Amino acid sequence: MQNENLIVVAGAGGFIGGNLVASLRAQGCTRIRAVDIKPLEEWHQRFGDVENLSLDLNMKENCETAAKNAHDIYNLAANMGGMGFIENNKALCMLSVLINTQMLQAAARNEVKRYFFASSACVYNADKQKTFAAPLLKEEDAYPALAEDGYGWEKLFSERMCRHFREDFGLCTRVARFHNVYGPWGTWDGGLEKAPAAICRKVIAAKVNGKHEIEIWGTGVQTRSFMYIDDCIKGIFLIMNSDIEEPINLGSSEAVSVNELVDIVEGIAEIKLKRNYNLNAPNGVNGRNSDNTRIKKYLNWEPNIPLRTGLEKTYAWIYDQYMARLHGKRESEQRAALA
Repeated sequence: MQNENLIVVAGAGGFIGGNLVASLRAQGCTRIRAVDIKPLEEWHQRFGDVENLSLDLNMKENCETAAKNAHDIYNLAANMGGMGFIENNKALCMLSVLINTQMLQAAARNEVKRYFFASSACVYNADKQKTFAAPLLKEEDAYPALAEDGYGWEKLFSERMCRHFREDFGLCTRVARFHNVYGPWGTWDGGLEKAPAAICRKVIAAKVNGKHEIEIWGTGVQTRSFMYIDDCIKGIFLIMNSDIEEPINLGSSEAVSVNELVDIVEGIAEIKLKRNYNLNAPNGVNGRNSDNTRIKKYLNWEPNIPLRTGLEKTYAWIYDQYMARLHGKRESEQRAALA
């Protein structure tokens, strides 16, 4: 990419968006516009040499502001969180369609050169995810459509919007279906966190508090794959600058059960906990894994950072955050160091 081009990251105050902005800066990009609905002090990462805008992209005029003079747009903005949030906020998740629709319109009007949309593995047909054996989901498995209620349907619809804006208006769109991204600088408590961060926090709390028990949502045999943030960012750039026009999986193919995920974190923490299974908690589909045949064919690459390696880094970061909070240091003070 040309370092002097204006790059827009929508959802920049979130976990993936913040890491994306950090990577753009590291690559020498000098014109970055970071946009998020959250107040600046609540962003996961914030940088003083970036144009940081607190804007609600559900509003058409704000999408116009965000897209003005942009060369590339990375749209990661959405109402989302962990499974608990997704299952209890279906209408709110669906409303994210306003963001992508209006950002696409603004991108077309501003003659943006490339537009990236962050989709999700939640678009996949639920009937193909009933087994606990971590079925490998191919891109074509999104149809016939039976997506995750709310969040998954919004992502699937928005994928189609990207396709039609490419076909009808010539906007160069790229779509990646994310599979469970985790790592440092992510949400780790409060209800919006994903399973790796939640389990790291619970294990840390059990170790610090001396109560050697952990609550696990569901039976613990449900399977997933988890992609470390560095792989995610690399994949975003590779897909954005590729000739891949159709939606493509971006995820690790190293599947584990939730119980195995807990095993790994316990090993990192050097502790063994009693497991209490909450069978009434949201737990999503039984099994899901990323079939990486297509991304390997197109890019000769796939996410490859081992789960244990990524979890060691994630655990260490969450441990520092947990202890800082325990000692009264506010997270806004920690984030301010980046501003």
